[in-house]
Amino acid sequence: MNTITQLFNIKYPIIQGGMIWNSGYKLASAVSNAGGLGLIGAGSMYPDVLREHIQKCKAATTKPFGVNVPMLYPNIEEIIDIIIQEGVKIVFTSAGNPKTWTNHLKQHGITVVHVVSSAKFALKAQDAGVDAVVAEGFEAGGHNGREETTTLTLIPMVKEQISIPLIAAGGIATGRGMLAAMCLGADGVQMGSRFVASVESSAHEAFKQTVIDTKEGDTQLTLKELAPVRLIKNKFYNDLQELYSKCPTTEDLKALLGRARAKKGMFEGDLIEGELEIGQIAGLIHNIEPVHTIVENVMTEFYDAQQQLQKITF
Repeated sequence: MNTITQLFNIKYPIIQGGMIWNSGYKLASAVSNAGGLGLIGAGSMYPDVLREHIQKCKAATTKPFGVNVPMLYPNIEEIIDIIIQEGVKIVFTSAGNPKTWTNHLKQHGITVVHVVSSAKFALKAQDAGVDAVVAEGFEAGGHNGREETTTLTLIPMVKEQISIPLIAAGGIATGRGMLAAMCLGADGVQMGSRFVASVESSAHEAFKQTVIDTKEGDTQLTLKELAPVRLIKNKFYNDLQELYSKCPTTEDLKALLGRARAKKGMFEGDLIEGELEIGQIAGLIHNIEPVHTIVENVMTEFYDAQQQLQKITF
């Protein structure tokens, strides 16, 4: 066992990203049943919907699972109360100050992990008392750090600064990528994009197909003035670029973004006007597969790559 499998009592140090509109109880329970740690993505759920997903996840797996909570959530207090009431034992927090809720959650026996994009914020999370951090590189899909630090450089930088377990995220969808991240100092990995293109993901089938059709260079980080997000280049993205050419204000950007763009794109399948969030690694994702197959393939490739490394000599 390594520190991550011990911390969460799981078989493999593979965490499924708690992505909005993709990470319902079906995905979370499937990842947990396959030996990883599944996360329900609370960021796209009303409080009563989250409670329902937690209850259904408990019914679908006897293995550990968790909830990902973006702390900018408007109903954050109600969300935290539901997580505690339902007996969830693992919470991943993101998009906010880890000091706000870490102590409260830990007082209720909950393991807390915080998602960061820099060594500076990793240290702040450690100081706040979290049990582990996820360091997410610039390659990642969805909301991202402004620093544009890649996973290859971020992981060793964070490892150098902290003493708690480190989970690498951003650009990891294969066993080779997992091994590379662990060679750089990670104790485990978090995968988002790979699990979007799974049978159990709650994403719209049209969005899943778009993910596996996405090639190198088809995504871009944008909207830094609001909240940096990596998107597939579609009509909405092109409309954004046209607006940028006119030196827009943040209010102009908010007006174009409007409401529910991510739901429209990823959950409802509007590939033209929707916000299509995915990581650069989509160029290596070629199939929509059941979660258990994805995890098996990742681990088989991981062990094969380990053996190949041992043959490298100079």
